[in-house]
Amino acid sequence: MPSLNLSTNMSLEGIDTPSILSEATKSVAKIIGKSEAYVMIILKGSVPMDFAGKKKPYGELVSIRGLNPDANMKLSVVITTILETKLFVPKSRFFLKFEDTKGSNFRSNGSTS
Repeated sequence: MPSLNLSTNMSLEGIDTPSILSEATKSVAKIIGKSEAYVMIILKGSVPMDFAGKKKPYGELVSIRGLNPDANMKLSVVITTILETKLFVPKSRFFLKFEDTKGSNFRSNGSTS
């Protein structure tokens, strides 16, 4: 299940968050090759944070398979565009981390095996 977690120090009041979530869901699903039904997008605003002495938004995308240098570049472009056009955050003002993980690192429905 791909999960994109976006955190920003800015307020999301007055921001069209449903369109951000929808656009991010569609984009992540398409690029990684997963169904939208399995993509989770988390958008948190007004988060106290500091990165290298500056207040920069932070994003982390974790996926079970589907991440590679080519996909990461495409995702970076799409996420950059969303953050610039919807949250008005310049591309120089945020940091993205991509993590391809094993399915054994995730559980759902209360499963422990």
